[in-house]
This record gives sequence, structure tokens and C-alpha cells, in this order.
Amino acid sequence: MAIQKHIALLLQFLLVALVFDIANGYPLKLGFYQKTCPRAEAIVKRTTANYIYRAPSLAAALLRMQFHDCFVRGCDGSVLINSTRKNQAEKDGIPNLSLRGFQVIDAAKTAVEAACPGVVSCADILSLVARDAIHQIKGPYWPVPLGRRDGRVSIASESFTLPAPFANITQLKAQFVSKGLSVKDLAVLSGGHTVGISHCSTIATRLYNFTGKGDTDPSLDPRYVPQLKRICFPTDKTTLLAMDPGSSKSFDEDYYSVVLKRRGLFQSDAALLNDKTTAVYVKLQAKSHGYTFFKDFQVSMVKMGQIGVLTGKAGEIRRHCALIN
Repeated sequence: MAIQKHIALLLQFLLVALVFDIANGYPLKLGFYQKTCPRAEAIVKRTTANYIYRAPSLAAALLRMQFHDCFVRGCDGSVLINSTRKNQAEKDGIPNLSLRGFQVIDAAKTAVEAACPGVVSCADILSLVARDAIHQIKGPYWPVPLGRRDGRVSIASESFTLPAPFANITQLKAQFVSKGLSVKDLAVLSGGHTVGISHCSTIATRLYNFTGKGDTDPSLDPRYVPQLKRICFPTDKTTLLAMDPGSSKSFDEDYYSVVLKRRGLFQSDAALLNDKTTAVYVKLQAKSHGYTFFKDFQVSMVKMGQIGVLTGKAGEIRRHCALIN
């Protein structure tokens, strides 16, 4: 039975990869660097493990980084590029100012370059690091087809196209569908909020001035509001909040229980209850202790990792992830 489930899951991955690869022209594939840099994946895994062992909270940050990369210009490593005097890059866009973990990507790239100069892209390294980091904190492990190339364009203003924490369900669905993802993928990938932290400033309006009349978002559990207000004052820009209180260091299904109780931190979390498909998924995971969550997350991450990828001769292989060649 276990073997049958494994085969079924593998077929799902292959189907997802096939659909995206045909649309792209040049296929990503598992073991892409087997001949050109056979130790690449092992080097990235070891480097990532060294950082996550010392700072487990980086796992959530690195997962978020990949999400932010893929949703702007596709998974091309453009979020890693530094600004210059002539250009403000994505990482300096307001939605990306709280991104962290760039040192992990740089360290992995340096180690891989030492073994195989000019072969492995930063976009592929980011995809591998995000997977390995989540798996190290006992989260799911998904296959990462490789062969992405690095983009040469990074524009700060484009970061505003990212799904926002204050987005409603209509906006969220439209943004995911525009990237080739389904409404189910929206519900599944939102589960990444089971780990990580945010700032009080992100929910200040929701707590203190939701409609401009000094009110609170009515979709938030009124019994939970006083707890949040004791932590977050109206002008607080520094205090940190757990995305999944009591379970924010564990990659598990508890996020869905929090959302179902109307205690999701963001409006975008609460919005999952405003659509039939996403609401059914939230209830299923909350009541079944995440029966399908890990499997679903694996499939959705494979899909997300292939959004708008550059392959073949497109883009470049950056020598340094923060700098265009």
C-alpha cells in the first residue's frame, strides 16, 4: 500500500512537471546537473543544514523568499539581485524589505561555484535551499526539477504585484490563477504560514482602524483581539508575532485550525473562509489533523517552482547571486 501511494505521488509530480515543461519549451528535470555538477544538490543541502541547525527560524524566511521570487517575473532569482545607482531592485521593494536569509543563498552559491564554476544557477539554488530548509525542520520534502536560468531584470516596483497580507479572496484567487496555480494551490501554499513570524505593523490597521473609524476587522475572533492588542500597540513597528501561535516553529497543519477559529493573523488568512474551495480545504485539514497537507504541499511547491522559469539559452548563470554578470 505504501509503495502504491509513493508511485501515485511520483506520477502526480511527473504530470505537473510535464504540463509546465511543455508550456516552457525547455524542460526542467530531476538530476539536471548530474553530469555537469554531480555534487551540487549535496553541497546545497549541507550548506543549508549548517545554517538551519544554528537558526531554525531561517527555514520560514527562505520558503517566503522563494515564494516572493516566483511570484515576480517567475522563479528566476531576480529577488536576489542588489540595487544599483541606476536601478532599485526587487529586494528593496517595500513588500520585500523584511526578507532575510540571503546569506544562506550566497554561502550555497559560493560552495557550489568552488566545485563547479559557472554551472548552477542562483534560481535553482534558491529552490533547493527552500526545500532543504523546510525538510530540516521536519516539514515535507518535494522533488525539485532543475535547469532554471537566472534573470537579468529586477525592479522594485514589481514587488507590489505580490499577494498582499490585506488581500481579499477575489484578489488572491486572481493572482494565483494568473501564475498557473489553482484555487486549491492557494489554500495549500497559505499553509506555509504554519511557520514564521510577522510584525505588528502588518496587522495594526486590522486591529485599530479597519474601516477608518477606529474599529477592528469583524472577521477576527473578538475574543482574540484583546490578546493581540496587549502585544501590538497602534504605532508598533518592531514587535514580532508568531504566524501560528504555539506552533510557529513546527511545520504542521495547525495553521488551518487557527484560521478556522478566525484567528489567522492576516486578512489573507481569514479570506480563505470566504470561498467554498478554500474553506472546505481549511476545514478538512483542521479536522483531519492535516491528513493530506504534506502531500498537497509537495505537489503545490513543485508547481510553484516552475512559474515563468527561464531555460535553455535564456537569462544567464550568475557568478554572484546578488550581481548581474
